[in-house]
Amino acid sequence: VQLVESWGGLVQPGGSLKLSCATSGFIFSNYVISWSRQVPGKERGLVAGSGSGGGITHYAESVKGRFTIYRDIGKNTVYIEMNGLKHEDTAVYYCNAWMVSMTGLKRYDYWGQGTQVTVSS
Repeated sequence: VQLVESWGGLVQPGGSLKLSCATSGFIFSNYVISWSRQVPGKERGLVAGSGSGGGITHYAESVKGRFTIYRDIGKNTVYIEMNGLKHEDTAVYYCNAWMVSMTGLKRYDYWGQGTQVTVSS
């Protein structure tokens, strides 16, 4: 199983950035895929999630209206488009894929290595 994040970088406040998470090794449509972020000294927090199948999305209050998560099923890739970026969006962004077995007894949970997003003038 692999999740590889890409396209992080430096952007000015108010700017835009799109991150990608290329996945392999599991059935993409069966998994919830989410983006989380972490800054040094703080816990990792959920930013946005895409339900299995991609029909349902969820966003943290701090990014609603600015970030959009979506899937490209043909490429087994999840993207997050980030607009109106603020200094406080600076973090390492991680892609996460998880599902719970039909019995509910086993959880499958995979993470990427993270990509740095820095919002600075």
